[in-house]
Amino acid sequence: MFASYLPSVHPGALSLAFALALLLSLAIKFWLSSRQVRHVAQHRGQVPAAFAATVPLAAHQKAADYTVARSRFGLLNLAFSSALLLAWTLLGGLDALNTLVYDATYLRFGTMAYQLSLLLAFVVIGALLDLPWELYDTFRIEQSFGFNRMTWKMYVNDALKGALVGAVIGLPIAALILWLMGAAGSYWWLWAWASWMGFNLLILVLYPTVIAPLFNKFEPLPDEALKARVEGLMTRCGFAAKGLFVMDGSRRSAHGNAYFTGFGPAKRVVFFDTLLARLNGPEVEAVLAHELGHFKHKHVLKRMLTMFAISLAGFALLGWLSSQSGFYLAFAVQPNMAAPNDALALLLFMMVLPVFAFFFTPLSSLLSRRDEFQADAYACTHARGADLASALLKLHEDNAGTLTPDPVFARFYYSHPPATERLGAILAGPQAQTAT
Repeated sequence: MFASYLPSVHPGALSLAFALALLLSLAIKFWLSSRQVRHVAQHRGQVPAAFAATVPLAAHQKAADYTVARSRFGLLNLAFSSALLLAWTLLGGLDALNTLVYDATYLRFGTMAYQLSLLLAFVVIGALLDLPWELYDTFRIEQSFGFNRMTWKMYVNDALKGALVGAVIGLPIAALILWLMGAAGSYWWLWAWASWMGFNLLILVLYPTVIAPLFNKFEPLPDEALKARVEGLMTRCGFAAKGLFVMDGSRRSAHGNAYFTGFGPAKRVVFFDTLLARLNGPEVEAVLAHELGHFKHKHVLKRMLTMFAISLAGFALLGWLSSQSGFYLAFAVQPNMAAPNDALALLLFMMVLPVFAFFFTPLSSLLSRRDEFQADAYACTHARGADLASALLKLHEDNAGTLTPDPVFARFYYSHPPATERLGAILAGPQAQTAT
C-alpha cells in the first residue's frame, strides 16, 4: 500500500494550512476584484482609442456597468460561500449532517444507502443555499442588462430536469466509486480513476445527442449558403463533424456563442441562433476557423490528457487522505466507527482541494490564453483576420465584455486574452500572436 510510505496527517497542521490558504485566497480574490471594479469604473467615460470608431460609448458604458455589477455581486457571493465552507468544515457542519444521516439510514437501510444519502443531502442543501444567489443573478442582474429571456416556468422546468438528469447520471457513478473504495483494496483509487475517466468519455458521447436536447432544440443549419461555406472550411481544415446545428439559445439568454461538442464520431458543430442573427457569413466562418484551430493544435486533446493526469493525482491523494483519521479530525469530523467513511472523505476532499488549487489559477489562465492566440493565428490562415476581429468585437459588445479590464485581474483570471491584446494581435498578423 503506497500510503504506508507516506507520513500520517497531523490534524492541527492540516487545519492551520487550510485556514491560512483560505484566508490568503480570500485576500487575493477581494484585492483582485476590487482592482477590477475600480479600474473599469475609472475608464467608463471613454472608449479606448483603438475602438473609438467601432464601439459606441453607450455600449462601452453598458459593458462597464455590467462588469462592475457582476464583480460586486461576486464579492458578496464569495463572502457567503467562504462562510459556508467554514461552517461545513472547521465549524463542524459536515459532522452534524453526517450524524443526522447516519442515525436515519445506516441501521435501517445499510451502508450504501447511508453513504449515498449523505452525498445527496449535502448536494440538496448546497443547491438550496445557492438558489437565492442564482435567482438574483438570473432575474435581477442578467435581466436588468437585457440578457435574461428565461421565464419562471422555464427556470423551474430546467431545474427539475437538471435535478433528474443529475440523479440519473450522478448516483450510479457515485455508487460505483463508493463501492470501489470499500471493495477494491489499497489501490481502489486507481480503479476509481479509470471508472471516472470512462464515465467522462461516455458523457462526451451522450451529451450532444441525449442530454443537451432535453434543454434546448437543435435543428440542422437551414442557411444553405452558410452551410456550404462552413463545410468548405472544414474540408480545407481536414475536420469531419456529424452535423451542423442551430440551438435556440435565445429562449434563455441574449448571449451568443458557437461550439464543438461530442467526442469521436459524435462530434457536431453548434451555433447559437443569437450568434447567427448577429454575424455575417465570413464572420461565422472566421469564428469556426478559430474553434478548428483548437483541434488542429490539439488543445482539446492536451487539455483532456492534462485532466486525466490531474484527476489521477487527485484520486491518489484521496486514496491516502481517506485512510488517515487526521484528515477527518482536521475538519471537525469524527470518523465513523461502525460504518465506512468513504462518502465523508469524498465530500471533504471536494470542499478542501479547491482552496489549494486556487493558487494555480494564473498558470491555467496563462496556458489558456496561449492556446487562444494560437487558435486565432490558425483562423487567420484559413479565414480573413479582419472578419475574425469584426466577429469578436461584435460578440464582445453583445456579451457586454469590458474593453478596459484591470491588467492584473486579467493576467490572473482571464482564460481569453483581453480584447485590446487579442484584436491587436489578429490585425498585426499571426507572427505577432504569442502568449503574454
